[in-house]
Amino acid sequence: MSDVHSKETRSYNMSQIRSKDTKPEMLVRKFLFSRGFRYRLHDKKMPGKPDLIFPKLKTVIFIHGCYWHGHEGCKYFVPPKTRNEWWMNKINANKERDKRNTIQLNENQWNTIVVWECELKPDKRIHTLEQLVNKLKINE
Repeated sequence: MSDVHSKETRSYNMSQIRSKDTKPEMLVRKFLFSRGFRYRLHDKKMPGKPDLIFPKLKTVIFIHGCYWHGHEGCKYFVPPKTRNEWWMNKINANKERDKRNTIQLNENQWNTIVVWECELKPDKRIHTLEQLVNKLKINE
């Protein structure tokens, strides 16, 4: 099955996808900052370049897009109909890399928290963010 967009349109669409400073990430950052939490962002020296790093708490947060990280059982993760094999290889490689990074961080005594994009939808947002605060307070 061929793509519904021209190569130029597809290229433009893909170029607009951010890897950092995404809407879900900004939501979490603003909420935690308003609650008094201070953090570093995207440290290239750490496995997986975590979205938020809390050095004093020895905790990192990854904010994963449901599609790009293959969120199992999530209605927002729908395998593509075109170039399915290529995309699934890419998504599965992302999942494997996520696992390796988490293992490496845990081996270095870092706590890892994953927040999924779907958990930040309006109907679940407050609950998710409050749970996040509770997890961070446990590590204080």
